[in-house]
Amino acid sequence: MSELDSYLHRFAADVSHIELPSEFTFPFYYTPHPLVEAAAVQLQQYLMEQEDWSHNFGILPNRSGNPVGKMFGILVVKTEDGELRFLTAFSGKMAESYQLPGFVPPIFDLLDESGFYKKEESVINNLNALIEELESNEDYIQEKETLAAKEEKLAEELAIAKGDFAKARKVRRKERKTAEIELSEADYKLLHIEHQKASYHQQKRLREMAEEHEHILQSQRNKVATYQDQIDAYKQERKERSNALQQRLFAQYDFLNINGEKQNVKELFVNTLPGVPPAGAGDCAAPKLLQYAFEHGLEPICIGEFWWGKGPTSEVRKHGYFYPACRGKCEPILGHMLSGINVEPNPMEATDFQDKHVEILYEDDLIAIVNKPHEMLSVPGKTIMDSVYTRMQARYRRATGPLLVHRLDMSTSGIMLIAKTKRAHKYLQEQFINRTISKRYSAILDGLLKGQEGEINLPLRVDLNDRPRQLVCETYGKPAVTRYEVEGYIEKYTQIRFYPVTGRTHQLRVHAAHSRGLDMPILGDDLYGRTADRLYLHAAYIRFRHPRDEEWVEFSCPSGFEERLRSQERY
Repeated sequence: MSELDSYLHRFAADVSHIELPSEFTFPFYYTPHPLVEAAAVQLQQYLMEQEDWSHNFGILPNRSGNPVGKMFGILVVKTEDGELRFLTAFSGKMAESYQLPGFVPPIFDLLDESGFYKKEESVINNLNALIEELESNEDYIQEKETLAAKEEKLAEELAIAKGDFAKARKVRRKERKTAEIELSEADYKLLHIEHQKASYHQQKRLREMAEEHEHILQSQRNKVATYQDQIDAYKQERKERSNALQQRLFAQYDFLNINGEKQNVKELFVNTLPGVPPAGAGDCAAPKLLQYAFEHGLEPICIGEFWWGKGPTSEVRKHGYFYPACRGKCEPILGHMLSGINVEPNPMEATDFQDKHVEILYEDDLIAIVNKPHEMLSVPGKTIMDSVYTRMQARYRRATGPLLVHRLDMSTSGIMLIAKTKRAHKYLQEQFINRTISKRYSAILDGLLKGQEGEINLPLRVDLNDRPRQLVCETYGKPAVTRYEVEGYIEKYTQIRFYPVTGRTHQLRVHAAHSRGLDMPILGDDLYGRTADRLYLHAAYIRFRHPRDEEWVEFSCPSGFEERLRSQERY
């Protein structure tokens, strides 16, 4: 078997009836093609049964090692003779290796014992050991403690001497003030000269004391420097070697496209916000798959990536679910690699809202309540101007306020509050800030939830490597609290009500999907779950004080989810 044949997998099932896609997959937003799904079933069966290597994914009992899930990629390709096959890859390393049988090799193998990386890593590790040994040396620690004690003691002595000098100067000043009245001019001059001499001698003594102290401290500093200079030298060498190793490592990551054009990873990230490649750039599944295909004259047909095993503590990753490529690490790389290929348009840029109707539920001279349709922006985007905001601008041309008091995610439907005047907007916004506005969302969970009610408290922050996804983060996340209650069940789905206490980005979606939340994504959540005909999340109810008379008012708008599900004859 040739090397190419060991990576090119044949479909176990008959896929001849599956129509090929007319365009290659847009990797950052897609529904997996049936060919990718067929290959995924085959790969997942292998992962469940294989004994070629050992890795604990956290889904099978009696496995040793910490459970760690992994992202796998599938690239369906055509060979030069027109045969349909597929390649597989995993992101990063697995089973303590970057290369495992049947998976395409990495762009560069960091674990190759004969390669420069491991050799230089060994040198840097030796420097780390030398630094740690010196920093933990008992004599060095003792000399540092002695220096610190002497600095403290001598500083205290000098402070006392300066205090004595200040007191003596105050006494002399008081004596001269009395002498101006009681002594003759000649005697006063003699007293003044005497005071000047006393001041001079005290200042001289302070200088001498400071010099003596400095001499004592310098002697002790020299003892510390015997160790510290060597530590600093090792640290400088480590820094220089680490920087040189990083640059040499970057040089290994040259990415191809279908036209055979190469571009280095540093060039690809030079115009990004950080300006340099993030850690792990190029080690994800998608770049590895495309690189291997281009190197061996294979035609890419479609691609997909799925998560296998236990999810990480911060991100939402569900076992067996497909996910888009991460933008932070992969967007610049895949942008180059896919140039020259007919790729599906970005659906976020191609969306047309012309068929969307923003229903007016209520309006008066100060406010309006509207029902935002799903898959419509609340405010204009980078490439799409049409939005609830622009529609309201056109409708209420005499409005003086910023109009929108709050926003909904593009995929979320339901109630939005509009303010027509600056005063009304400020009054309503203060209610949001003070959390006195009550909101209720209707949702359908993709599964059967056992508990009937509860509260989720998981702090959130943006995923810097994959905006706009959110992470659970105890260190840097902002507080996010959601209360919920189950309404009922529709076959394999759960009807639920959410009561958000805070209003963080994607709060309900993450709190539903995360393993420390409900561990059950909202149906149709293309970021944290699985795609469907829509995201089943709807802002169904709002209660607030009206800006005219400060009286409580409330509005509701049914989601229609149950009827929608049943009309699709899902069951």
